[in-house]
Amino acid sequence: MLRSVGLGNWLLPEGYMWQFRGGADRPRRIERLVSDLIGPQNAEKFWHDYRRQYITQSDIQRISELGFNSVRPALNARLFMSEGEHPAFLDEGFELLDDLIKWCKESGIYVIIDMHAAPGGQTGQNIDDSADDQPLLFIDKENQDRLVRLWVSIATRYKDEPTVAAYDLLNEPLPERTGTAGKYKDQLEPLYQRITQAIRAVDQTHMITVEGCDWANDWSVFTSRFDDNLIYQFHYYCWGNPTELKGIQHYLADRHRLGAPVWVGETGERDDTIYWATTQYLEANNIGWSFWPWKKMGATNAPYSIEAPDGWDAIVAVTRRVGAPKPAKETAQKVFDQLLQNIRLKNCVYHADVVNALFRRVPGKVEAENYGHEGPDKAYLVKAPMRNASQYRKSEPVPVEPVDGSGRRGSSGQAIRLSEGEWTAYSVNCLEAKTYALTIKVRTDHLPAAFTLSSNDSRADTQKVTISEEGWQELKLNPVSFVKGSNRVKLIVEDGTVSIDWLEFQ
Repeated sequence: MLRSVGLGNWLLPEGYMWQFRGGADRPRRIERLVSDLIGPQNAEKFWHDYRRQYITQSDIQRISELGFNSVRPALNARLFMSEGEHPAFLDEGFELLDDLIKWCKESGIYVIIDMHAAPGGQTGQNIDDSADDQPLLFIDKENQDRLVRLWVSIATRYKDEPTVAAYDLLNEPLPERTGTAGKYKDQLEPLYQRITQAIRAVDQTHMITVEGCDWANDWSVFTSRFDDNLIYQFHYYCWGNPTELKGIQHYLADRHRLGAPVWVGETGERDDTIYWATTQYLEANNIGWSFWPWKKMGATNAPYSIEAPDGWDAIVAVTRRVGAPKPAKETAQKVFDQLLQNIRLKNCVYHADVVNALFRRVPGKVEAENYGHEGPDKAYLVKAPMRNASQYRKSEPVPVEPVDGSGRRGSSGQAIRLSEGEWTAYSVNCLEAKTYALTIKVRTDHLPAAFTLSSNDSRADTQKVTISEEGWQELKLNPVSFVKGSNRVKLIVEDGTVSIDWLEFQ
């Protein structure tokens, strides 16, 4: 089970992770901005230092300590192969990748090499460092030749390295909304087959993972499994409002049709509620995942966040507003020098709640709608099993309702509603045997109402709670003792109807 984290913004900077807008939304435009602000020579030194400080051995050691067993570095082909009429291989990208693989080997985790920006660009969007917003990989076949050469070079270099788990041939090719999927998607599987055949000429060992078109998620392009060591990949983001845990049944059906493993190469960019739900849902269906990204600036929904340097607003303004005054060269240099310090892991801010949500660990908050995925009589029992919820988990019958005052961090703004005799069960992981204080947010509209809560099916750890007033309230229950590893928490409504928002273990 590959539980990974994506190393975005390192070898391929993305403007949103710098708080930039369209004027600097991709690597080549960010590079142009930096060069314009501090001069070409200083900019060259900045990028040399940036790439050696953004991800270091300390990052990899920490990733391993937190429980991830793999990383997915996003590669920009421009660091490995020059552009222009006569492309040549470049040392810098390979040296950085060599270091990463060495660190991962020492920390006992795998590397999934992700071609995030192919020669010419596979999306025509900012994420592939496109030069002119066109997917030139599919327009100019010379770029496909270059991509094949690059993958053969990578495979030749790492063919005997077991720390490398897989080659991710193309990230999120050909989005539908731009019309590129309709024009070029018939080229995608043949290109994958060509790259795979070329890799297999030098490396018969490593896994290869391929993504569908339209941000990896349209698998209609896949006709049949064309290699014995192939993984099909989709990306899973839940950005709807209200939040919905999107179904994956069509991917499960395609897993059976294609006869190959399935993996989620990207998920994240939301909140703790959906993080908990996502990894629980995927793992219940034997699908591994990679969280995106490891760190970014000024955000609280990644494992680590980078503090903006003093004066950063003036840099950001240049990318957001036409005619915004540029800071003086000396001022800008100080800002970028401080950025080089701030990106070091020791100077970043750790968000334990994000990691705990991904691994379904306590301490933390368990949203009531994130009950287990084992099915009826194992994860839940309701009296109307044929009527599915109207929101969040729409393929299951536990009633889900909106919560007033939603929008707080770590909540989807939704709760479940159970009546007498109905119950839900939760799987909670713990790194050590420990007793936790427990608070639960519940509501009833009619008295009397009561529920019981138990842990690990123990009568000794069962407590009955009578609700004494109507409306939402946060009740402090008796402390709960958990064993190291997986724990089961079960909540049964004994009397009346009760809405449950969350359970918090601290």
